[in-house]
Amino acid sequence: MKSIKLLVSFVILTLVVSCKPATAPDIAVPVEPAAQRMSAVPPQCSLTMGFDAWEPYQYMTVGNTVTGLDVELVRAVAANMQCELNIVQGSWVELLGLLKEGKIDFVLGASVTEDRQAFAYFSEPYRQEQFSLYVRRDDAELAVTDIRAFISAGHKLGIVNEYYYGDEIAELYASAEYRPQFVGAIISEMNMARLLDEEIDGFLEDSFVATSILRRKGLDALIKPHQITLGNNDVYVMFSKASVEEQLVEEFNRGLATIKQNGLYQQILQRYQD
Repeated sequence: MKSIKLLVSFVILTLVVSCKPATAPDIAVPVEPAAQRMSAVPPQCSLTMGFDAWEPYQYMTVGNTVTGLDVELVRAVAANMQCELNIVQGSWVELLGLLKEGKIDFVLGASVTEDRQAFAYFSEPYRQEQFSLYVRRDDAELAVTDIRAFISAGHKLGIVNEYYYGDEIAELYASAEYRPQFVGAIISEMNMARLLDEEIDGFLEDSFVATSILRRKGLDALIKPHQITLGNNDVYVMFSKASVEEQLVEEFNRGLATIKQNGLYQQILQRYQD
């Protein structure tokens, strides 16, 4: 246990250095030089994108370039629209607040909920995601078959604050009986640290995201996926009603359809599937 405690301390230290949200969320992350942009056409509009590190969908390279599957797809659509992108970094909770106020125009990787529809427009879905349960290595064969049984058995479940995991999790979270079993975090890496420190018994994460983080942090031998997975959910770009007209969302959808038709969407997708 002592060795695990030391490992967790190292993980948390790494988080403080590399994953801490911007203290001033209205400071833009540097975007690649204009010469490297996908379109040389002068921009006809300017949009501000909220960036929440979530590798491999959204992350920052060593050279401070924001990239990832979702980012590349949206940049391709923005180029088709002749729109310039500015980027603001923050935690998901911070970005939702900025979106509501119209201080950023959109965020990526969002799910549609009734609460969010009050302050946001949604694009057409641009990919799907599936969340899986991750547990300590010795619990990988734990004899439970669904997430309700996992929680009913008294196990604590780590989630990221304000993430939407689907209707089943929303129902369990809203229940007075099961609500105490949920433990919120601001980023996924915090759930991994808590799991190894035995503060929680499992956490939910997108399979591609968890695999990427665990491999990068060297934790893939200690944390394993359980057989429990949630259903596939559509993923959308979420736009602020306070700063964006619905007509622009329709234009975004046309741009998304264009890159699917001309093959660019599949080219980008393939790079992250190989």
